[in-house]
Amino acid sequence: MLRYIGLGKRKKSTRVHKTGCARTEGFYKLDVKEKIQHAESVTPHSTNLEDANKAKNIAQSNREIRSNQRRLLTAFGETEVMSDLFKFNQLKFRRKHLKFARSRIHNWGLFALEPIAADEMVIEYVGQKVRQVIGDVREEKYTKMGIGSSYLFRLDHDTVIDATTMGNFSRFINHSCNPNCYAKVITVEGQKKIVIYSKQQINVNEEITYDYKFPLEDDKIPCLCYTPQCRRYLN
Repeated sequence: MLRYIGLGKRKKSTRVHKTGCARTEGFYKLDVKEKIQHAESVTPHSTNLEDANKAKNIAQSNREIRSNQRRLLTAFGETEVMSDLFKFNQLKFRRKHLKFARSRIHNWGLFALEPIAADEMVIEYVGQKVRQVIGDVREEKYTKMGIGSSYLFRLDHDTVIDATTMGNFSRFINHSCNPNCYAKVITVEGQKKIVIYSKQQINVNEEITYDYKFPLEDDKIPCLCYTPQCRRYLN
C-alpha cells in the first residue's frame, strides 16, 4: 500500500490503513521516528558523496593554484613578496597582543603582551594618507602646537601617513638607536602599506621600538633611548 506524504515522494508505508487506502484518510501527523525515516529516504547518499567529491576537487584545485603561484614567484625571484602577503593576511586575522603604557623613553610606548619571534609582522602603521605638500603644512602646524612631526611617516615620494589624530597603537612606538623592530613598505592589492617587523625575539612586556630615521637638520631633537648606541639626537 502507498500513502501520500505531501512532498512528491512515495515510500512503503509502515502503517496499516483502516480504509485500505492512504488517499482516503487524508494527511496525518508523522511522529519523530517516521520523520527521521522519511528524511533518510529523500536524501540519497549519492548526493552526499557527490558534494563531498566536489568540495575535495575544489580544495585540490585551490592548492594547485597556490602551488603554481609560488613556483612562478620563485622563478621571478619574488618569494619575499609572497611571504609578505602571507604574513600580512595572518596579521589581519590574528593580531599580535600589544598594549600602550608609560615608557621610560618618552611618554607613552607600545609593549608586547606575547612573545614575538624575529622577522614577524608586528603591526601596520595606520593613519590618514595625505600628499607631501599637505604633510609639510601639517608639520608646521604640529610644531607650533608642540606636537612635532613624530606621527608623520613618509610612505613614498608623494605620500605621507599622518597618524597624529587618527590611527592605531602603532603611533605609540618610540624611537630607539638600537631598536628591536624596523619599518618596511609593502604593496598589498595595489596599495602601499607601512608594516612594522620584528628584528629579533621580543619578550613579553618588552617595549617595541624602531629607528625613526629622521633627516639631518640644524634644529636637533634630543634622543632619550639611552642605549649604548644612542646617537643623542633623532635628527
